[in-house]
Amino acid sequence: MTLNINAAKNIASVLTEALPYIQRFTGKTIVVKYGGNAMIDEELKNSFARDIVLMKLVGMHPIVVHGGGPQIGELLKKLDIKSDFVDGMRVTDSATMDVVEMVLGGLVNKEIVSLLNRNGGKAIGITGKDGDFIRARKMKVTRKTPEMQVPEIIDIGHVGEVAGMNPDIIQMLKGSDFIPVIAPIGADESGQSYNINADIVAGKVAQMVMAEKLILLTNIAGVQDKDGKVLTGLTTTQVNALIEDGTIYGGMLPKINCALDAVNSGVTSAQIIDGRVPHAVLLEVFTDEGIGTLITNRH
Repeated sequence: MTLNINAAKNIASVLTEALPYIQRFTGKTIVVKYGGNAMIDEELKNSFARDIVLMKLVGMHPIVVHGGGPQIGELLKKLDIKSDFVDGMRVTDSATMDVVEMVLGGLVNKEIVSLLNRNGGKAIGITGKDGDFIRARKMKVTRKTPEMQVPEIIDIGHVGEVAGMNPDIIQMLKGSDFIPVIAPIGADESGQSYNINADIVAGKVAQMVMAEKLILLTNIAGVQDKDGKVLTGLTTTQVNALIEDGTIYGGMLPKINCALDAVNSGVTSAQIIDGRVPHAVLLEVFTDEGIGTLITNRH
């Protein structure tokens, strides 16, 4: 009996802690970039889905943007199509783009939609090509080495960046019971498909809808200082200083720049959190402690 009372007290304590956050975020939009281990591990997949469904049930407007790098790599390997990378971006020729579109727009997108539906939500999957939602343009990568007199411009194929977004679709879905699940594929004026980095798409969606939060799920605990300690509340000024002194470098830079862009463009806060932790999204949104690194424009 004592155990039951203690368990009940714990539940009451958790609900009491969550209540102010539910009140504060009701009616607000939260954009979540879903990727990494959280997309592969079965327990993490289901805990993520329940977190998103709960957010919708208590009156928030979650929008999910997903990646799918490992799944794309797996199918390319099976089809014996070689992958090359330039600055962390997959060089995408026409054959690779067909696979990217098949995996992101079909397989992965529908799996996430199904996962949310099985956990009590009502999800709908779209790509950036639906309703001309994401207008893309070709991305060119400039690379310079000490031996070069002139920087080399590298064509990495069907890799794009966001040229513009049509907000009508998201506004329509946001006002409904549906949870939008977005695959990061866009098209240019001629209808040519482009693979776009999911972090960038999530950041641009967050800016477009003036989201309360942008949450980026990663495979690390958050932004760390030079001693490996996770840095929690950071202002944009502090983040810029950490980039300047080399604390933030390499693979973390694109995520950080995406978070900075979003916050500088009116998104209230951006969080980089550890998707390897069960219910990471719930812990970030509904608890005093939160997890990972919070970035705001407040000084």
